[in-house]
Amino acid sequence: MRRFILSFFMAMLLFGNASIAQQATSNIQGTVKTADGTPAPFVTITLKGANKHTQTDEQGNFVVKNVPAGSYVVRVSAIGIKAVEVPITLSTTEYRMATITITESASQLAEVTVSGYKSTNKKPVVLGKVAIAPKDLPQAVQVIPTQVIQDQQADRLGDIMKNVNGVALGANRGSVGENFYARGYSLGSNNVFKNGARTSIGGSPEASTLESVEVLKGSAALLYGGVTGGAVVNMVTKKPKFTTGGEVAFRTGSYDQYKGIVDVYGPVDNKVAFRLIGTTEKAGSFRDNVSSNRFYINPSVLYKAGQHTEVLFQADYLKSDFTPDFGVGSVNSQIVDFGREKFLNTPWAYNHTNTATMQLNAKHEFNADWSVNVIGSYQSYGRDYYGAERIQANTQGIATRNLSRAKTQEYTYNQQVNLTGKFDVFGIKNTLLVGLDADQSRVTNNAFNYRNQAGQLVTSFNYGNVNVFDPSTYEGNGFTPESIAISRTLTPVYRYGAFVQNLFEITNNFKVLAGIRYTDQKNASAATTALATGNVSKTATKFDDAFSPKLGMVYQPFKTTSMYVSYANNFTTNTGLDIFGNAMQPSIIDQYEGGIKNDFFGGKLSANATYYVIKNSNLAQTALLRADGTPNSDTNIKEFSGSTRSDGFELDLTGSPLKGLNVIAGYSYNFMRFTNTLANTGNVEGVRLVGTTKNTANATVFYTLQSGKIRGLKLGASAFYTGDRNGGWNDTKNAATSRLIPLSGFTTFDFSAGYTRNRVSLLAKISNITNELNYFVHENYSVNPIAPRQFLTTVSYKF
Repeated sequence: MRRFILSFFMAMLLFGNASIAQQATSNIQGTVKTADGTPAPFVTITLKGANKHTQTDEQGNFVVKNVPAGSYVVRVSAIGIKAVEVPITLSTTEYRMATITITESASQLAEVTVSGYKSTNKKPVVLGKVAIAPKDLPQAVQVIPTQVIQDQQADRLGDIMKNVNGVALGANRGSVGENFYARGYSLGSNNVFKNGARTSIGGSPEASTLESVEVLKGSAALLYGGVTGGAVVNMVTKKPKFTTGGEVAFRTGSYDQYKGIVDVYGPVDNKVAFRLIGTTEKAGSFRDNVSSNRFYINPSVLYKAGQHTEVLFQADYLKSDFTPDFGVGSVNSQIVDFGREKFLNTPWAYNHTNTATMQLNAKHEFNADWSVNVIGSYQSYGRDYYGAERIQANTQGIATRNLSRAKTQEYTYNQQVNLTGKFDVFGIKNTLLVGLDADQSRVTNNAFNYRNQAGQLVTSFNYGNVNVFDPSTYEGNGFTPESIAISRTLTPVYRYGAFVQNLFEITNNFKVLAGIRYTDQKNASAATTALATGNVSKTATKFDDAFSPKLGMVYQPFKTTSMYVSYANNFTTNTGLDIFGNAMQPSIIDQYEGGIKNDFFGGKLSANATYYVIKNSNLAQTALLRADGTPNSDTNIKEFSGSTRSDGFELDLTGSPLKGLNVIAGYSYNFMRFTNTLANTGNVEGVRLVGTTKNTANATVFYTLQSGKIRGLKLGASAFYTGDRNGGWNDTKNAATSRLIPLSGFTTFDFSAGYTRNRVSLLAKISNITNELNYFVHENYSVNPIAPRQFLTTVSYKF
């Protein structure tokens, strides 16, 4: 496979360059600046007479590629600025235009370009690894832009993800991180990326550094190895600029939240620019005895090594200390409202996390059509946790509080090489992407015993029973037993992949995207060391590999409309052995998708709709019989005899239909269930799986007054709906009673108001205005109430 990819790559490179040499076309390069000499970023460049469009980058530069010789007019435009038109005559050589200057200043341009939710159907996303506009992709894409993040005063990734239709918030153990579900599948750490490289979401990622959040829905296995179905999420951080500026802000809110934010950027010289973002935050909670302390810093440096080469270095560090909180637990496996503020963990419980990342991203353009991108990244994630778990009270409200101690250190590395090129073959335009990537991770976990009051080492320790209805029992006896590490387990995982993808533009209206990926994953032998004796025990090494194809067709009857259908798959690894003692092979999950993407009012409003079906027809289940035909009761011996199905519909709406009016909204429906399981002991078929949400919806509207004495006044409102879902456990056919905990849907409403005058802004928000009460539930022991009515305000100064 690797030899095939290499051969294909070389053939495409040589053929593409030969095609370039035969074309009598040229590229137009230029720079746009404001009236005060500052680069004008993200303004629209239209080449009248050739029907070509592009945008300036953050430095105000633009390139219009593959233009035949002739006379044209270059038009510079953006919402809220006066358009500028420059006539040119193009020969067959590279054409460099003189600097184009618009009449607006940098501050005026910032007001009109930052205040809109732009169409995401035209701007390529980092997750796609190649400059293909989402309207040309046979897959649903959603981008949450800077302005939404700022308008909603988002602090965490979870605050932003509420705006993504088809993604629902879930619960995890003790609220020690954020958990998301997409199209019925849990998005673990393998499905979340930062600037295109896999990252940890432990400690809850910081939102103040994010330029945008990209979500590629459905299967992304062609481009990324080891991801589950549903979606992949990419956090795009703010980059250095060759203009001097920045912002300082202070945020405060209910329950003693205080947060300072500093963002500074500028040039070092004409080749090097920097950016430094830092935050510090201290907060209480509506939950008794719960608090958090966070420190975050994000430096980055951009080096323009040449006209066609740039190197970007990015790093960040997050220290997040917070109280692990299992919420109100359950009473006889039911949710009982005895006060959403009641805290049932030990009063000294703690969770300390430290996350450090570094990434080097180098891009080189061979010419206007061919480029290579190389990424290397490193991440360290450590977690130190101690507290009580599993608040499962009996009918009288009595629950034990057995202690749990965890200490984890994880190191992950990622390397990528992506080659992209554009060329014509027999009149068919091609956009080629060839990539190689690798991931390595090393995770160390410790196991602990406890020293009780008598000085004895014990394997478990009950801090003391608690009566959830009697707050006098919450404190307990105050004794904190010493925890003693007894073993350390090192678990290495190695993943390698190669892929090729091509977008065939058969006609201006019909396009085909096809590709295939090969992934090889090695779960190396896990080594457990007994710390008292030094003895080491190891598990067997497990190898998995699979091909992941993708095929999609796009039909564009109008310039503003794309209709598509696609097929893709991904694989998930399985534990256990088959009936012959062999390691279980991966499960292949098939995904089918169809949709329509529309732009209205000249791209000021986008409306996209998607329908999908995801099938796992070879779900691994406990085998009914052993190889000799005798009944099997060993859950480690499995067979491919089950299946699941996930159906759904998604609709999203984004845009600025009127000057100053910004809208983002969405709706999704999902039904994931077992469709075939073991006759007597399998899971019940046709019932919504635990953790998945039937319906979600969101809507946010912000309006900023554009004229008059109170110009700069901003008003906004948001609504977020989370539909019916199940907590507890999926029921089995032989269970005497149901273990499901049905949860009703709920809606929260937020209202915002603010004012901007010159460089100073003030924005305030009241969230959950109706004081809605509901819960996110992990199984039946981590039952976390949603936050009540709260107030939040941010004051900022830009310079």
